[in-house]
Amino acid sequence: MSEQEYIVIKGHGSISPLGYNPDTVAASYAAGQSAFQNQEYQEIITPLGALGEAAEKQLASLVQEKKAYQNLDRSVLMAIWAARQAVAQAGWPAGSEVGINIGSSRGATALFENYLAEFLTSGQVPAPTSPVTTLGNISSWVGNDLQADGPVISHSVTCSTTLQAIANGFAWLKSGMATRFLAGGSEAPLTPFTIAQMKAIGIYSPDNQASFPCRPLNTEKKNTFVLGEGAAIFALEKTSAAELNKLNEPPIIIESVGFATEAIPSKTGISKEGLHFQKAVQNALQQSANAAPIDLIILHAPGTVAGDAAEIRALQTVFDEDHLPPLTSNKWLIGHTLGASAAFSLEYAIHLLQNTAPLSFPYPTFLTSKPFKPVNRILILAAGFGGNAAAVILSTGKL
Repeated sequence: MSEQEYIVIKGHGSISPLGYNPDTVAASYAAGQSAFQNQEYQEIITPLGALGEAAEKQLASLVQEKKAYQNLDRSVLMAIWAARQAVAQAGWPAGSEVGINIGSSRGATALFENYLAEFLTSGQVPAPTSPVTTLGNISSWVGNDLQADGPVISHSVTCSTTLQAIANGFAWLKSGMATRFLAGGSEAPLTPFTIAQMKAIGIYSPDNQASFPCRPLNTEKKNTFVLGEGAAIFALEKTSAAELNKLNEPPIIIESVGFATEAIPSKTGISKEGLHFQKAVQNALQQSANAAPIDLIILHAPGTVAGDAAEIRALQTVFDEDHLPPLTSNKWLIGHTLGASAAFSLEYAIHLLQNTAPLSFPYPTFLTSKPFKPVNRILILAAGFGGNAAAVILSTGKL
């Protein structure tokens, strides 16, 4: 990639507890209201970041478009919905040559659990079981729906999945192997088996009556992890500085991506110092040619005592306490969507770069964030089981 070329986000789309299009999502951020619902699992009332009624109606209408869609997992349907928005916003025509990489931590959880239950009862499964439960289903069906022509990739890197997809798109575009790329994440984990897994680790929030059952950085030293669902997809292109400066609105630029892994010291794969966070952030900062300071950090912070503390220690090490940028998160609004969580952090970052004010934590936190200032450059973090971490820097403005 020449010095005068940049990777930009030309469009994005999503469906989540916040809404199902840019207007509904923006309204949810403006309201600052948590989007959790309580549902009963194993006779225990459990908070969940589930889609609202209006978003459910959109998915229901999508299912009716084609008979084949009635056999697809929820994770695939949400990805199709979000990808259509991203492509429309980017202005890409149908049938374009587009690379696609949409990841998921858990994949087709609902279908897999249903078919497994059927197998344990009868010893048999329906014929579509294998094709509709493979992880590759998400990207391949998105490509099919968009009539896209290009490489189709699916992957799972736990909760860093979306940033890995963004990095893959970044690399394909940077190398010239693609001119357009869809990247993002989709997750539909609100199923009995997946919820049971999170509860077995001992991190799930017991606060089903709280206004904010998911509370990253809470002062109570309490695990308040809450599962959420949704998909967010981003349309990436490579373009020149001259072309960017012709735009009516400042572009959203992906400056750099950073990755790291650390030896797995615990069942969730994170050290007290957050070494993988430190390395990923340093890697992203070193790769960027922009010397301007980071204006804001969107945390991974899932509301777990160990994970939140390790992330803050890592950031204090990289930036030192006196120069640590202001911090924010959206997990207290929608919970943790596993492989799609960083996708919603990216979506949140785009809202902020388009002059939306950052959200303060609506409850006491163990680290008082600095006052917010105008936001032109944002660092987004993600980490997952297995000791992996990722960081992406987004910025905006005329070049």
